[in-house]
Amino acid sequence: MIWKLFGVFAAVLTMFGFVPQVIKMSRTKSVHDVSVISLVQFLVGVSCWMVYGIHLNDPIIIVANAVTWLTLVAALTLHQVYSRREKEARRVERETDTPDIGK
Repeated sequence: MIWKLFGVFAAVLTMFGFVPQVIKMSRTKSVHDVSVISLVQFLVGVSCWMVYGIHLNDPIIIVANAVTWLTLVAALTLHQVYSRREKEARRVERETDTPDIGK
């Protein structure tokens, strides 16, 4: 029984591990320091864990990794949206900072 509780505790920590990052990205509207490679790598690992949990028919592994997967998909979505916005803002800034030569 103690090991089952230990597994639930580990699952809860893992499930919500990326929630603070998602909240920060959402609040700041910035993903400048977030590595998309690490998000994708973690998403693949969580997907493998979920498949493994399904194979074992272990609801703790399945639910924990499904919730983590959803959180990572949200993080990747925010990353794509905000990185595009940041690139566009930098492009506009460069265009407006360029001096008019010949005037």
